[in-house]
Amino acid sequence: MIQVPFPPSKAALLLDFDGTLVDIAPTPESVIVPAGLTEDLLRLKDLLGGALAIVTGRPIAQIDHFLPGIPYAVAGEHGVAVRKSPVHDVDHRVLPAVPADWLGGAEDIVARYPGASVERKRAGMVLHYRQNQDAEPAFRSLVGDWAAEPNGFRLQDAHMAIELRPLGVDKGGAVRELMAENPFQGRLPLFVGDDVTDMDGVRTARQMGGDGWLIPDDFPDAATFRRWLHDLSEGHGWGA
Repeated sequence: MIQVPFPPSKAALLLDFDGTLVDIAPTPESVIVPAGLTEDLLRLKDLLGGALAIVTGRPIAQIDHFLPGIPYAVAGEHGVAVRKSPVHDVDHRVLPAVPADWLGGAEDIVARYPGASVERKRAGMVLHYRQNQDAEPAFRSLVGDWAAEPNGFRLQDAHMAIELRPLGVDKGGAVRELMAENPFQGRLPLFVGDDVTDMDGVRTARQMGGDGWLIPDDFPDAATFRRWLHDLSEGHGWGA
């Protein structure tokens, strides 16, 4: 089992949500927060002096729904929106709008492939084909016609999905932004995720003197990671 090389008094924990804290579900709305997870996270937040954040591709409002009042800070949509503390307003980056014809083309595909879906975000969208994998070639053909980068976006594969994200925004930048604020400032970041989009967070945490891990490279699955978190919350697995 992974050992944290420093004590909780020096650590900050920044965690992805889907596939990391909760198991991947058929749709974003159908995830289940496992029994005991909220209690473990609250104990960890106390142990870390509050330095617990969620860094996710979801909008912040969805984290508030699934983990109400638990993380001290939340970075949503890969850092497009950041709330640095429970009493801060959400800071939004000024970003380009998704062209209407791109959204219309994606919704036309969803209409033809029941189960496929478009998850709209403040700056971008996610094309989901987990529930109908026949939609994948149609989605890929569609995005192949988009001039993503000239319009200020990039395309990235996710879990059974294709994500359209604004350029210059990633989870690594979100980690740096949060680590500049109390109670994170002066601590060493520990970032854990499970997807290609989480690699930026892992790299940044390591560059800042902390560490980062991925599921399934370092933990076989989210359930194993949650057991590790539970042990951490009880004071086990920390270095001196």
